[in-house]
Formats: sequence, C-alpha cells, structure tokens
Amino acid sequence: MVHSLPRALFPILLLQVPMWGSDSFEVSGPSEPIVAMLGTEAVLPCYVTATVDMKNVELRWFRSQYLEAVYVYQDGMEQAAEQLVDYKGRVELLKDYISEGRVAVRIHNLRVSDNGMYRCFFKQNDNFGEATLELKVISLGSGPRIIMVGPEDEGIKLSCTGKGWFPQPEVQWKDENGEKIPSLSEQETQDDDGLFQMDAFLILRDRTKGKVSCSMKNSFLLQEQTDTISIPEPFFPRTSPWKAAFVVTFLMLVVCLSAAVFFAWREKQEKKKSKKVRDAKQKEVTEKEVIKKELERRKNLYLLDWRKAKLYADWRKEKFEAADVSLDPITAHPKLKISENGRHASLEEEDYETKFSVLGHDYFTTGKYYWEVEVNKETEMKSGTRWALGICSATVERKGWFAESTDKDFWVLAYKEGIVMALTTKPESLPLRHYPERIGIFLDLKNGDVSFYNMMDGSHIYSFSGNFHGNIHPYFSLQGVGTSMSICSTSGQNENVPSSSSGMSVTQPRNCDTDAPEETNTLLSP
Repeated sequence: MVHSLPRALFPILLLQVPMWGSDSFEVSGPSEPIVAMLGTEAVLPCYVTATVDMKNVELRWFRSQYLEAVYVYQDGMEQAAEQLVDYKGRVELLKDYISEGRVAVRIHNLRVSDNGMYRCFFKQNDNFGEATLELKVISLGSGPRIIMVGPEDEGIKLSCTGKGWFPQPEVQWKDENGEKIPSLSEQETQDDDGLFQMDAFLILRDRTKGKVSCSMKNSFLLQEQTDTISIPEPFFPRTSPWKAAFVVTFLMLVVCLSAAVFFAWREKQEKKKSKKVRDAKQKEVTEKEVIKKELERRKNLYLLDWRKAKLYADWRKEKFEAADVSLDPITAHPKLKISENGRHASLEEEDYETKFSVLGHDYFTTGKYYWEVEVNKETEMKSGTRWALGICSATVERKGWFAESTDKDFWVLAYKEGIVMALTTKPESLPLRHYPERIGIFLDLKNGDVSFYNMMDGSHIYSFSGNFHGNIHPYFSLQGVGTSMSICSTSGQNENVPSSSSGMSVTQPRNCDTDAPEETNTLLSP
C-alpha cells in the first residue's frame, strides 16, 4: 500500500555514514521524538541527499537489529517476507517525493510495543547509510478517581486510581489551597496491552483540610486530569486523652533507648546494603524473564509462517533435520587435502584456474535437512582465492574446466575477492554487511528450495528454487593457497536409521569446532 508524503517534515538530524564505495551521501531523520497517541497513526520520515533510482534502491525501517524489519522496499516492491509479524498489515510506504530524497512510512493502529527507537536504512548500489528516529506512544488513560477507604491511623485513608496510562503518569495530591501533599504509597501495575494502572494512597489527619484533589499528569505532554473529594469533619475519628499520655510516655522511652538505637542503626545499614544487592539481582532476573517471554512470543509467531519469513536461522532449524555431512575422498580432486574424519578440506596449490572440488559422502532424495560450514576467514584478505559451496546433482560433470550454475544442476554460492555471488545462469552479486564466516544450508527437497544463511548474525543470504531430481549431494570447492572449509559436526553417533527415500543419517547438531581437525598427509585420489 503506497500513499502520499506531506511536504512538511519534522526537524532533521543529519548523520554522515561511511560507505563501501567511493561516494557518500547523508541520511537524516527527525531531531526530536515523534509523538502520537495510542490507537492512532504515526509517520516516520527519512531524508536522503541523493538521486533515488526506485528500481535499484533498498529502503528499510527497523528496530534495534537490522533483521527486526518494520518495512522493507527493495527491487521495486515491498518485501513482506522480511517484515516482523507484529507490523504486517499496519505499515505503508509514503513515496510521492522519493525522487527528491524524501520518504516515510506510516504505522497504523499504534500499540504500546511500537514505542521506542527506530532506524531508517537507505542503500543504493554499493553505498548505504542510516539515521535514528524515536517514536513516543502516549495514552492519557481514564481520569483519576478518589475513593474514601475508611478510618486509619487517626485519619481518613484515601485512594486515587487511574487506568490505561502510558507511560506511567506523575501522581500528585493537593489540599484546597493548592499545597502539595506527599502520598503515603504508590502502586503501579501493567496489563497485557502494556498500559499502566496507578494507585496512590493518602492518610488525611488534618480536619481543616477536608477538601483534597488528586491529579495524574503525562510528563511528556504535560497534560493532567484531576479528581476532588470533600470530607466532612464528623468523618474524622476523635482522639482520646489516654492516647496523648501514651505519646508522652513513648517519647520518654525513646530518649532512654537512644543508645540502643545507635547500635541498631549500624545493623540496619548492613541490612540495607544486603537488600540493595537482593533487589538488583531480582531486577536482573525479572528483566531476563521479560526478554525470554518476548522471544518465545516472536518465535511462536515465526513458526506459524516460517517458509515466508527469511530470517531467524536458529529457529528455522526446528523445521529441519540436522544432516551428518562428511566429505567423500573418492570424489575429491587429487590435490585437495581431506581430514581423516572427513570434515575438513584445505588447499595449498597455487593453481588459480582449476576448481578443486569434492562431494558429500551421502546424498538426499527427499525430506528437509540442514548443515553448517565454516570457511577460513583468512580467505577474505587473500587475492585470487575462491570458495564455493551448496548442492549439486550426482550426475554433474566436474572434470577439467566446468561451470557451476543452475542450468548445469549446481545450486551454489561462491566467494571471490570480496564478493559473494549466487551462481545462477547469470551470476548475481549479493550485497552483504558482514563476511559469511559460517554458513547454514537449508535443503527442502519436497518444496524445491535450498536457502543459505549467515550463521554469525542469522541473516538470510540467498534462496534457490527448482526441481531437484535424482540424488542430491552437498558440494564444496576451493581455489588458491590457504583456502579451507570445515563442516560443523553433529554430536554423538548416528541414532536414526536412514529412510528408504534418503541415503543420509540424521542426528542432533552441536556447535561448530573452529579448530580444523588433524589432516592426513596423503593426497586422496578421486
């Protein structure tokens, strides 16, 4: 859904961001928070000092993490698959003035969870930049209501209650002359929608101040709501002479026990220190529980529609079986070094023309599997080195000089001289924010999909779709001195018997071992 962007934008905050390319531009956003009422809508603007090509631009609004996408526009259209579930159907792009570098998104039906920081990300060709925006969601809630609880401690106890506020309001009691009266205590609770209920209590003992008011004020908008109550004098409890005598006797006892109080004070200070430590620990536990519940909620939403959501690689694993992949020495190029356990390949050959490849020992014909591969990070710094990994058909030709492409039944990613490419019939260069030191391969044979993820940050790299027929093998190739790969192993022994439709054993995964296993000194023949 696309709508117009008003010409009058918010005051802007310029942010100069370094680019990958030689050129640079400025990305800006509002310098002041954007304020909107709960249930209404808010516009998050972004301004770019560059000529915008809508067919070759990426626009992204996200929260604290790049993958927490509020809205993504790329390849000339909205990319709904990357959008967080919370924002689906609530966000629209305003792009009437995008050719002038002015663009914004509008969030409808604002929720408490929308409150906080956002980032506007702009990318064109190899240059990108971003700016920070703040959205403050406000709810004034219902007006405070004063209730007379009853007599207590030689006075009248009053309560003041307000519901539906966000953030928490400031509560203030006042007498009929406008003098402030401190609360006896205050309590706040938060409902499932994140709105606050405030309860403030007061014991009124002065009979001359029978009329009091309670106000609740939003600290940002400085708007307040007030309720007033008048208490007739007969409602106040009467004092007895014996109580006055008791007070005098009590004060005398306090004087006599002052020495004992001094020693008790020391003990109290120690208890305060201990309480602060306990409170800090309790706060930390509470914050962790809140984060855990939020992650569980997002995970449950993700698993309901995981095929469309190209993010959260670790959660995606729950829909796939971990494949116990190892290298097949019989299919390896003679100059490749293969470790004894079949999980590490390296190359010390200076030939930069030949592709030194090897296949996985087992093959797939049906089902959903994933495995992870670590590539040597030193490859990123060496000129002329190259690696490729993915899947291929058992019938592919790998002798002499051969092309790795989808029309030859190869579905692989390749890296060379700082560029990651998807080797389709026309290779596609893939813009990545970080070098993919560890890559996860997710193979769905039934639905004809193989997806690649950067397991260092969980981001999606690329997905191939096609008709995977026959026996499908994991595929690996290296070029250049010092290039190497390690397959992340699985824990324990093979516990599941291979099914009749697959030649692959499946076990539970464990973390990758960053140290390569000991290699054999013998060069294995193909």
